[in-house]
Amino acid sequence: MLPVVGIIVPVFEEAGTISALADEIREVCDEAELTFQVWFVDDGSSDDSWGEIARRCAADRRFNGIRFRRNYGKSAALAAGFEHVNASIVITMDGDLQDDPNEIPQLVHAINQGLDLVSGWKKSRKDPLSKTLPSRFFNLVTRIVSGIPLHDFNCGLKAYRLEVVKSIKVYGEMHRYIPLLAKWEGFNRIGELPVKHRPRRHGRTKFGLERYIRGCLDLVTVSFLTRFGARPMHFFGSMGLLAFLGGFIISLWITIDKLVYDNPVGDRPALLLGALLIIVGVQAMCTGFLGDLILRGRMEERQPYVIAELRKKVAESPDETEQL
Repeated sequence: MLPVVGIIVPVFEEAGTISALADEIREVCDEAELTFQVWFVDDGSSDDSWGEIARRCAADRRFNGIRFRRNYGKSAALAAGFEHVNASIVITMDGDLQDDPNEIPQLVHAINQGLDLVSGWKKSRKDPLSKTLPSRFFNLVTRIVSGIPLHDFNCGLKAYRLEVVKSIKVYGEMHRYIPLLAKWEGFNRIGELPVKHRPRRHGRTKFGLERYIRGCLDLVTVSFLTRFGARPMHFFGSMGLLAFLGGFIISLWITIDKLVYDNPVGDRPALLLGALLIIVGVQAMCTGFLGDLILRGRMEERQPYVIAELRKKVAESPDETEQL
């Protein structure tokens, strides 16, 4: 029987918090009578983070650890946790003690109410304005672009059904956009829950303003992938067709002007513009065509759909039929 809860905690230079966090998780889950497993993912720490994890794993078999050879980033740490976790409900939280383990039971309850993904909302953040103001702007833009009505996409405290984390691929800096990736895979029941956010007690934040710049670039990437990742020709072909038609109309007009009115065309900027638009249009359509060819090769390796439910009657005789 699977544990009820699998908790994934990416850590980087958090030796001072791991033991206290593990104790809190154990106390909360034991009090709520939740069977659980914890996966600490050490993202290439240079302090004693791995030593703390190893000691905890040796003392309690419900705690597990993964250590990277170098720092790969939070997305890679989550991806490793998603690959190894095996529990009905998966919860992610940061390892700096700012996420409160006491929120675990209500996150589990929200998933049991029928949601696929529940994102925490740090309504009252214990961070300086230099972090909260850019974060609010970032979340507003993401909410508008994605169409998902969440207030805090970057909150590390989230809960998922197991099939959600097994269906999505997290890489680069895409951990900020897991709700978008889940929605893309067909998990549309996404909710939000206000959670407590505690002040940092140890160490300092590992993130700076540059993460919001990278986040905006990643938003463009993930928006393109979710809309056109399975049909690149629709995007590049549409842009290419518009450019080609614009160039064709300009060139046709110049040709008629030359043939009918005998006006010179060699020194007219419109001639170069028309030729340029035709070339750009053809190149864009070729790019879309190549994208479709590459995608076709990928789809042969990756299942292009996610099954929500399968009901199948096994035939007891050759005359019986299977029912889906």
